[in-house]
Amino acid sequence: MIDWQNERRSRDERLSAGNKLADGKIVAAGAATALLETVIRPGDRICLEGDNQKQADFLAACLANADPKVLHDLHVVQSGIVLPEHIDLFEKGIAKKLDYSYSGPQSYEVPRALNSGAIELGAIHTYIELFARYFVDLTPHVALTVARSADRQGNLYMGPNTEDSPTVIEATAFKEGIVIAQVNEVVDKLPRVDIPGDRVDFVVAAQKPFYVEPLFTRDPASITETQILAAMMAIKGIYAEYGIKRLNHGIGFNTAAIELLLPTYAEKLGLKGKIATHWALNPHPTLIPAIESGWVKQIHSFGSEVGMDAYMRARSNIYFTGRDGSMSSNRMYCQVAGLYATDLFIGSTLQIDLSGNSSTVTQDRIAGFGGAPNMGSDAHGRRHASEPWLKAGREAVDGDPRLMRGRKLVVQLVETFSEKMVPVFVEKLDAIDLAEKFKLDLAPVMIYGDDVTHIVSEEGIANLLLCRTAAEREQAIRGIAGFTDVGRARDRKMVEKLRQRKIIRRPEDLGINPLDAQLSMLAARSIQDLMHWSGNLYDPPNKFRNW
Repeated sequence: MIDWQNERRSRDERLSAGNKLADGKIVAAGAATALLETVIRPGDRICLEGDNQKQADFLAACLANADPKVLHDLHVVQSGIVLPEHIDLFEKGIAKKLDYSYSGPQSYEVPRALNSGAIELGAIHTYIELFARYFVDLTPHVALTVARSADRQGNLYMGPNTEDSPTVIEATAFKEGIVIAQVNEVVDKLPRVDIPGDRVDFVVAAQKPFYVEPLFTRDPASITETQILAAMMAIKGIYAEYGIKRLNHGIGFNTAAIELLLPTYAEKLGLKGKIATHWALNPHPTLIPAIESGWVKQIHSFGSEVGMDAYMRARSNIYFTGRDGSMSSNRMYCQVAGLYATDLFIGSTLQIDLSGNSSTVTQDRIAGFGGAPNMGSDAHGRRHASEPWLKAGREAVDGDPRLMRGRKLVVQLVETFSEKMVPVFVEKLDAIDLAEKFKLDLAPVMIYGDDVTHIVSEEGIANLLLCRTAAEREQAIRGIAGFTDVGRARDRKMVEKLRQRKIIRRPEDLGINPLDAQLSMLAARSIQDLMHWSGNLYDPPNKFRNW
């Protein structure tokens, strides 16, 4: 006979045991580890936020302090492996299996733990892919979330860093799971309710505010002239030619350079109002000059950024803000927006092969994917037209125009050599060797080559849409690979023919003098400049204050 109530009965038993440690829904910080040992069971799937930016760091430390004899073999299903405590869970045997998306700060520790056998890897996902599986086959039994404040009924105020929380909590709460929230404080009245209290079972007021990673801050002083040159080519050779208004930028100094060139170089080209108006983007401080100059119409954000709260509150016509005035973010919504409602994704990578496949995996580093494979993919389900999308589609095919579909522009913006003169262009991705080493079903490719439409380096632009054969594609990539081994092996005659067909375009082909790529072109050349542009509303993190 089928037991239709076993999940609910299990939840009720966990709640009953946890309630003994609580005053209503409020649990003292000193009892947090005991609470986790009480409501979590061995083998449970848990989501410990663990987001791209905000971290339930107190609950992470409490869980890492649990007795491995009580809690063990947990299956961690969370987007970000960011804190040392996230690795400690596996080293101590509290957790065993891992499904995740991003591990930037722990990118060297993840392969070490894999190699030692501490981590059994399920898969490395994109954000939206992992979120989808929360509602299918990776539903958490327990979610450990984090918010700025709560009231005694369990209602939560997230502030600008809502991020993954609504998705995680809904999947858990509506499938008989337990939701525990770490908060900075318990208050009588919240500025707004981001998560209703009937979805939250326990609230723990931590001893200090939760940690937020300042992931999207780039100091303009660190931008190089090489990056400025590539940014100029991207603006003139791609943004202007396709009329890109709806877009997403990946993280990096390369894209920061584009943002800081909009009020200067792009303004001189007469592009204001014609490009870069509507964004799916985190609150990049380097976009402040473009916002203040009237370039940007609207931004929806995956998360927030440290120091940007007051600025976003004061620019509610640009950002999505609540009735309380503070911004609201949502990673699931913004990932969907980036997939279906933008015409261009541009970002960097660590390696590109001869087919245009890219990866951030190297021999000793697994950074994960985050949202790049989603943002950097061509959504075949898209059915609304825009001129950039149609133009890219026309370039990609020679077939019947009546049945032609458009193409999203997916641009990889790189330098031929990365730090320590490591070549970005390679014959074979390290991801392939890593997959063989750890017996992975899939090599961790970030963006597949068949989605990439353009590659930009300081050597020029390769328009892969115009390539009609694999040989043309390979030589187009070799043609902008500079003095790397890949670049030196190019077929010079074929590369010159590709240039004649405008598949490869050098700076001079675009009317750009490389000597013009100077730091003085940037709208802001320091963090202090960004503060001044914002009217001192931007309050940069201490790590970026050098004055």
